[in-house]
Amino acid sequence: MEFEQFVLLNEPAIRMGFFVGVFALVALWELAAPQRRLTVSKALRWRSNLGLVVLNTVLLRLMFPLAAVGMAAFSVSKGWGLLNHFHVPFWAAVPLAVIAMDFVIWLQHVMVHAVPLLWRLHRVHHADPDYDLTTGARFHPIEIMLSMLIKIATITVLGPPVLAVVIFEVLLNAAAMFNHGNIHLSAGLDRVLRWVIVTPDMHRVHHSVEDDETNSNFGFNLPWWDRLFGTYREQPRAGQLGMTIGIHGHTDPREVARLDGMLLMPFRGAVEGYTINRRNWSGSKES
Repeated sequence: MEFEQFVLLNEPAIRMGFFVGVFALVALWELAAPQRRLTVSKALRWRSNLGLVVLNTVLLRLMFPLAAVGMAAFSVSKGWGLLNHFHVPFWAAVPLAVIAMDFVIWLQHVMVHAVPLLWRLHRVHHADPDYDLTTGARFHPIEIMLSMLIKIATITVLGPPVLAVVIFEVLLNAAAMFNHGNIHLSAGLDRVLRWVIVTPDMHRVHHSVEDDETNSNFGFNLPWWDRLFGTYREQPRAGQLGMTIGIHGHTDPREVARLDGMLLMPFRGAVEGYTINRRNWSGSKES
């Protein structure tokens, strides 16, 4: 397992390298072929959204110095987890672990839309008035901490190889930037890609102001779970160019596009009707 040891020792550099590379690629793609016209100053949004990324990264390193990869190495050394208990071979354990962790992330995403208290945190992500690659990393620090706890618990139960966790983290970050990208794909290419990965047009539906559209297409990386569990929606009613991004009642740039407003958002106002178990709309909602 010399390769796994190399991955463990160089995990921060590997993740940073992929992050910078994918960020640059998608940012250039957005300039070359944007899907939608942005409505708020890009400089303001990027400064705030990326400021939140920096804050979350620092807090994670302080609160969870071993992070997910360290927990995976510890679990393997102790023989913890289902994959270790059943002695699943390495070649099978890696893809199984990546798929299983992706499913847990999908379940977590559904949960933060179903529990009003958690929706308070998650609406920071949805309140972005525009949709581009920085939206994919815009999460409240408390939600990021809870997500890490869920990830550590999953790794403890599953016992994945270190390599699987690194692959999952890299894929998740890259996919989040890609599927939040303000990029244009031809209808034919989008239709094919969304069978194997969540595309920007597929996930953009999830950022609609319409509550039933918000509660669809929860996948970040793999698109299968929404199709399997009935939460898949092909297109928004108003179309990709006509749909409105954000949350009803949250349009003040001081709240939704500034770092201080984003940090305070979970502690202000009512939960409203966006959470799954509080949906109360009338009329036809068919796509």
